[in-house]
Amino acid sequence: MNEFSPGGDAVARAADRLLRAAADRVPCPPVRDLIGGDDVKAAYAVQELLTARRLAAGGRVTGRKIGLTSPAVQQQLGVDQPDFGVLFADMDVADGASVPVGALLQPKVEAEIAFVLGADLSEGPLDAAQIRAAVAHAVPALEIVDSRIAGWDITFGDTVADNGSSALYVLGTPARPLTEFEPVEAAMTLTRGGEIVSTGNGAACLGDPLAALAWLARTARDVGDPLRAGQVVLSGALGPMVPAAAGDVFAAEITGLGSVSVRFHASSDVRDFRDEGASA
Repeated sequence: MNEFSPGGDAVARAADRLLRAAADRVPCPPVRDLIGGDDVKAAYAVQELLTARRLAAGGRVTGRKIGLTSPAVQQQLGVDQPDFGVLFADMDVADGASVPVGALLQPKVEAEIAFVLGADLSEGPLDAAQIRAAVAHAVPALEIVDSRIAGWDITFGDTVADNGSSALYVLGTPARPLTEFEPVEAAMTLTRGGEIVSTGNGAACLGDPLAALAWLARTARDVGDPLRAGQVVLSGALGPMVPAAAGDVFAAEITGLGSVSVRFHASSDVRDFRDEGASA
């Protein structure tokens, strides 16, 4: 068990509650009645247990997501730090694909910069130079966040336990090395049906998306599960998240980087979007 894993019946009960909500596609009450709203160790213990169960069922980790990178959101939840969740292979949606909205509970979309690592971040100082050198390339990304907790009624503990309120992610094009792209200077525009619904910039993400990556690298190493070459890191939202519904088409443009899009349709069949591409 790592430092985020105190164990206990409350942790198992919280994990079971979240698993039932996901399986039944019916949002559940918050889990803070079981683990508290700000108990970092208990919250990550729930996340770790859910990750272990997913791996035991055949899941494959593809990376991590960083959340709570915005000072405004941190203030809203009464925390002074970001959080992270785990990305799995079955969360990866093709650019331009159409997602069955009924397979989710209460989805929202946010635009981010994703980093694909070319080197492990397990040793060394993990300073700015090492972090930058470890990035193989950056790509525009959409994260489809979702909460298993009814009404998004979440505290820090609730969202961490719920794997950072994660659901799916979409990687766009092109892939650019950091010699060609400076994340902190990026500006983001997110549209829904051609209408601008969210804007932001690199500085909104913990001051610099690379600073968010550095935080994650240190935290992941501290808990005994460092970032590895080939993994994807969603570095945090560049602007406000936007609710998604059937019929919505979202597209994000990140200056200096590229674009990415996703659609939503009225279906609950999780099998009908895995192989769709930009022509869907």
